[in-house]
Amino acid sequence: MTGTPDVEVPSRVVISPDGTPIAVFSAGDGQPLVLVHGATADHTTWRTSGPLLAARRMTHAVDRRGRGSSGDGADYSIEREFEDLAAVVDAIAADSGRRVDVVGHSYGGRIGLGAALLTSSIRRLVVYEGAPPAGGDRGYQDDGTLADIEALVAAGDRDEALATFMRDIVRMPDAALAAFRADPIWLRRAAAVGSTIRELRAEVSPAASLAALGDVRQPVLQILGGDSADAFRAATEALDDQLANGRVVTIAGARHAAHHTHAREFVAAIEAFLADPNMAD
Repeated sequence: MTGTPDVEVPSRVVISPDGTPIAVFSAGDGQPLVLVHGATADHTTWRTSGPLLAARRMTHAVDRRGRGSSGDGADYSIEREFEDLAAVVDAIAADSGRRVDVVGHSYGGRIGLGAALLTSSIRRLVVYEGAPPAGGDRGYQDDGTLADIEALVAAGDRDEALATFMRDIVRMPDAALAAFRADPIWLRRAAAVGSTIRELRAEVSPAASLAALGDVRQPVLQILGGDSADAFRAATEALDDQLANGRVVTIAGARHAAHHTHAREFVAAIEAFLADPNMAD
């Protein structure tokens, strides 16, 4: 495939502590809800479930650093992403006069956990298969997968690099992968796959570990796909064991893309958690 993904105009830009501009795309009205995309994606990953959430809330979908309309820094670490999200949340909380809820998918969920350690402006946090890998010093990738993706990117074959990520790490079935490759959004994902390499390395850093992120005190809902890979289930359970105020909801029949394939169930689980009056914030 060829072509250049369109760059959209954000609703606002928040400057992170290291000077990196972070683009935010807002919609709806009500309690503020920040949406954080995962690896290879950008804010458009919320195109299915985002409008459903915006029917009741003011959603703020971010482009993480190095993606879409956001800038990037000279040196990458996951701690900078924690700071990016904390800065966005603090800015929205200051403008709205309310604490902010956060939903993060995959790697975005891990960033949500890290940001929750930096700011008290996060009220509640939803993490969709974003727990640190339970394996400790090894991430979700199999041996050699990262090297394969790096080699494909270096050779200019971003299409196959993204396919390798989806097939070997996300464990996307062949039929679902074929459908994804036919979707026009594939171009945006393939364009961003180079940035995924640094995230695959960062997911095993001490700052992103179970020991560090398990210290989050805010209420955390983890969403798990009933048909997701065993590695996601193991990580979800391990994090839930560590959290002071956590719960887990499983969406039957879903995998790592329930925000598209099971959007109504996904949104219903989020709404029930965010509205639960029996949970102390």
